[in-house]
Amino acid sequence: MPSFEYVLLTIIGCGLVTWLSRVLPLVLLKKFQLSPKVTEFLAFVPITIMAALWFENLFTQRLGHLPITNWDNIWASVPTVIAAIITKSLLWIVIIGMASLVIINHL
Repeated sequence: MPSFEYVLLTIIGCGLVTWLSRVLPLVLLKKFQLSPKVTEFLAFVPITIMAALWFENLFTQRLGHLPITNWDNIWASVPTVIAAIITKSLLWIVIIGMASLVIINHL
């Protein structure tokens, strides 16, 4: 099989798997009523994922060494966390986070 066809089939397959992993739970859960405890538990999933992604970017890993603090990301996190507390709007959190990182990188 030529390389182009292989890459194209791989991209289509990955797209299909990604789409199914998002649509299938939605379709299946429409038919069932989840208990309040499960619903409350699932409400924390986005917060946990965002916290893990944020915390991971505060440090830089090197094989065989302890993590190094990424000071640019830590300083950019300060106004971002303040915006999160004040606005509770994902749009403003992302805008302020990106703007503060751009400003810090240009200083």
